[in-house]
Amino acid sequence: MENYVITIARSYGSGGKTIGKMLSEELGINYYNRDLIRLASEDSGIHERLFGAADERIKLSMMLRRENSIYKGELIPPESSDFISNQNLFNYQAKVIKHLADQESCVIIGRCADFILKERKNVIKLFVYAPHENCVKTVMDMFSVDEKEAERTIRSIDKHRSTYYKYYTGNDWENAKNYDLCLNSAELGFEKCVQIVKDYLKIRLE
Repeated sequence: MENYVITIARSYGSGGKTIGKMLSEELGINYYNRDLIRLASEDSGIHERLFGAADERIKLSMMLRRENSIYKGELIPPESSDFISNQNLFNYQAKVIKHLADQESCVIIGRCADFILKERKNVIKLFVYAPHENCVKTVMDMFSVDEKEAERTIRSIDKHRSTYYKYYTGNDWENAKNYDLCLNSAELGFEKCVQIVKDYLKIRLE
């Protein structure tokens, strides 16, 4: 298999983004995170800020339990009134993710990439986590905030990630069955996490 993709879902403060960057550098492949929104904006012609606003609207949509939002793969045409709906904005992000997977080996952070690419054999799906107390300490150190503020931030961001994942996939974000590897970054350390993924990648690519 020529190309491969490493998708990383991660709890806040676990270092999943750092591990993704390390994998990108060591494997010599591209790393995609927030730039997926920029690429989706360029592809669709929809302003980039609308993609960010859509993330915030998901909370209300979940409470109202409106349409079936689980990703099916179809793009909504520009002439439709739903062209800039939450669903279609996600559809364009998914289109970009699929295109990247077709064109190159890369690391993709978040955005339900594991679900979008779940039918592909060349995808390594990771979930990176750490005990709550380790995540709290990491956030305190990174942003110079007290323990209470760090805990509030972690709860808010992890809840949003869980809601986002549920909204578009119908699955539970922390369910190990969604992933190939679940790595405790506090127990293993970043370098060992990277080595485990590289070793697993070799097995999968044999």
